[in-house]
Amino acid sequence: MSTSRKDEIIKLQNEIIQSMAKRNLHSVYNDFWGKSAPNKEEAPVEKAPAAEKKAPAPEAPKEEIPKEDIEDLKKELAGYIGLTTVKEEVDQLINWIRVEQMRKEHNLPTSDLTLHMVFSGNPGTGKTMIARLMARIFHSLGILSKGQLVEVDRGDLVAGYVGQTAIKTKEVINKAMGGVLFIDEAYALTNRGENDYGGEAVDTLLKAMEDHRDDLVVIVAGYIKPMEKFLHSNPGLESRFNRFIDFPDYTLDEMMAIFDMRMNGAGYTLAEDAREALSEVIDRESKADVKGFGNARGVRNLFETAIARQADRLGETEGEITREMLMLLTKEDITGEKPEQKEEKVEEKPEEKTEEASN
Repeated sequence: MSTSRKDEIIKLQNEIIQSMAKRNLHSVYNDFWGKSAPNKEEAPVEKAPAAEKKAPAPEAPKEEIPKEDIEDLKKELAGYIGLTTVKEEVDQLINWIRVEQMRKEHNLPTSDLTLHMVFSGNPGTGKTMIARLMARIFHSLGILSKGQLVEVDRGDLVAGYVGQTAIKTKEVINKAMGGVLFIDEAYALTNRGENDYGGEAVDTLLKAMEDHRDDLVVIVAGYIKPMEKFLHSNPGLESRFNRFIDFPDYTLDEMMAIFDMRMNGAGYTLAEDAREALSEVIDRESKADVKGFGNARGVRNLFETAIARQADRLGETEGEITREMLMLLTKEDITGEKPEQKEEKVEEKPEEKTEEASN
């Protein structure tokens, strides 16, 4: 296939995906903000010559994230694929917070709202997605003043020299104030030995969790066993984190539904004979190495690979390429096996026995 032909196919694919993505983004913006998304092309701004530049005007205060209705957030949670036990845990937490708030309004004794959490599970099981939702839920309930999510890992917290880790960690904490600080693979902070600076990051984090418990929620995430070891590595960690949510691996049916969701959202359809092939690929790959496959992450990779294969296939097609052809994913796109590559079974003929000539 020529390079120009493949570029043409990819361009047509992108036009369909971008068209649908643009409509989806505008819909989300309208639902969230209650107004149309701004069109940057409508009002181009010319830059003044360097000699005529004026002093910069003071920055306008950033628009605060509006609080969303808690019932709408609960509906969004219920609409997620799978995550049955996670949904139950989050619903219970929401109910507990609301009851505690009502008790406070009636001058009844309340318990301390310690909301720092541990999310444990394999990659691609929805931990970051739920953490982002929790930030919005806590903002909706008035627990957090801003409701943003700041996602970091070891590299964002730990420096390479003495005294710099605390500074680096404090900067991240300040950025997360009013929202949720989400630390992925948090056990990497404590598994490098005594001479590592990860312990300094943990100590700084623990102090902030206590000092700013009214406007900061910390969620740590990672594999189940390493996370258990991480919590036991410091008595302060065990006392600060008292809420645990385990994220199970997605089932085959759930991963098929995730593929459908991605496919439909990007403007693709699946050929009838390709669905069974897709189910076999997902089942085989996820069972072979669930961590390496990555649950929803693996499904996303399969979808993106199928699109790339479709581009190669269409690039070798003669004649006009229609919209329907651009939207259809075939069995060949899913498996990567071309029809001519399949081995044909040839019936073996019995060997003909020749009679030996007798002397």
